[in-house]
Amino acid sequence: MSDNKEIKKVTTNTLLKMKQAGEKIAMLTAYDFSFARIIDGAGIDVILVGDSASNVMAGHETTLPITLEQMIYHAQSVIRGINRCLVVVDLPFGHYQSNPDVALASAIRIMKETGAHSVKLEGGEEILESVKKIVSAGIPVMGHLGLTPQSIYKFGTYTVRAKEEAEANKLRQDAKLLEEAGCFAIVLEKIPATLATEVTNSLHIPTIGIGAGGGCNGQVLVMHDMLGINTEFNPRFLRRYLDIHEMATKAVQQYINDVKASDFPNQQEQY
Repeated sequence: MSDNKEIKKVTTNTLLKMKQAGEKIAMLTAYDFSFARIIDGAGIDVILVGDSASNVMAGHETTLPITLEQMIYHAQSVIRGINRCLVVVDLPFGHYQSNPDVALASAIRIMKETGAHSVKLEGGEEILESVKKIVSAGIPVMGHLGLTPQSIYKFGTYTVRAKEEAEANKLRQDAKLLEEAGCFAIVLEKIPATLATEVTNSLHIPTIGIGAGGGCNGQVLVMHDMLGINTEFNPRFLRRYLDIHEMATKAVQQYINDVKASDFPNQQEQY
């Protein structure tokens, strides 16, 4: 007997239809099996296996040190935990900027070795040939404009991008170029809300904002930030939905106290 409750998987086409229907897209990062299972089970549309793993999982200051092998490991773990959402994997720094052949080889490795559904690249015109090459190989690509954390040393700061007219114009142009090159969606990070809304309305493909206002077709946050696992990072665009840091600290302290006081394990907790 077939199960009528068959899970409808989210695809790149689903996101396009959501934009057309005016339905917002919810996206979060995940890096391991356990949290991917929770987030997917809760009904998320898209999981990003972000190179933010470099910060929140490995403790690096920037996203630059994470390797392709490490991204593949995180993506494999996430894929084992999901049933329905679309999974996007960041191509790490250095694996697509140099030339389109390297970019394609990196994207193919991610797709073959993880079972993920798409890849994400940062940048506009500079990486256009890489985007085209990956898309022409049948691999869906999500773009990323505005604050592109892999270029942090070029920017020198994590402040809002595209406030000046020249940079705003380049972003408008880059968004169009990425759409024409075949991207199925574009992340807009930390840009003025009015610009993000304008770009969103100028494109057929959906935009996903982070610190880019409510005019985007969807939103993304880093799981560790919105769940309050991290406490150091407090940008204006972040809404904390939980304070796991405090809850976990209290739980661990209680456990320590119970062990020290010979309260754990009790009679019922032993064989």
